[in-house]
Amino acid sequence: MANSSTIEEKKLWQKWMNDRDSESADSLIRLYMPLVKYHVNRISAGLPRNINKEDLISHGMMGLYDALEKFDVNRDLKFDTYASFRIRGAILDGLRKEDWLPRSMREKAKKIEITIERLEQLLGRTVKVEEIAKEIGMGEEEVTHVMSESFYANMLSMDEKTNDSERDETYKSTIEDKKIVTPEDNVMQDATREELVEVIKQLNEREQMVISLFYYEELTLTEIGQVLNLSTSRISQIHSKALFRLQQVLSKPGK
Repeated sequence: MANSSTIEEKKLWQKWMNDRDSESADSLIRLYMPLVKYHVNRISAGLPRNINKEDLISHGMMGLYDALEKFDVNRDLKFDTYASFRIRGAILDGLRKEDWLPRSMREKAKKIEITIERLEQLLGRTVKVEEIAKEIGMGEEEVTHVMSESFYANMLSMDEKTNDSERDETYKSTIEDKKIVTPEDNVMQDATREELVEVIKQLNEREQMVISLFYYEELTLTEIGQVLNLSTSRISQIHSKALFRLQQVLSKPGK
């Protein structure tokens, strides 16, 4: 059965590359539709409930079609890998353009960021959620919720056009390909890695488990909830709190 499916897929690709007909394109899009749903579920897991999944699917479909149009079968690269990058980029780009984070939420996020910077300078260490919440008069859950939403709202698609009016290129094309890491980069990376390790050690067992299952095993929050026998909303709270602490390390200047 698998072999038959592979042969059929190859025929579809051959027909698409030779004729560029809509029938083969539709068949390939249906074949790779699960990729779109996978990335929509992954990204939407950390977004507010007011975000319409259908909109994310629409953005993802645009990314899939774009991948289909631009994919070179002669390159040593699997279509799944190439399409995943395009799909994810299209979804994030759509979110960025919609600017779904309310102004009030942005103001709260800015207030929290300023408070974090001030407390870290005062205490000389990474501050805890409860310390920030107490300082600005918010609940701990609200602080983690605001920062989690702010984190996703500030994501930038690699395929976004740059502000350079003289050249039509994306941010992806401006990234420097450094095969040799400088000593300064090594020191910075080692310091960041060590600090992250220390922060992760400070997370409780359940938070560490959620981080591991979400970022390494690539399970959705719902799937993690099934593994840990907890509700999706509870897993989301645990994830937000853990992410908040890790984000403090990653968002420092120079990181």
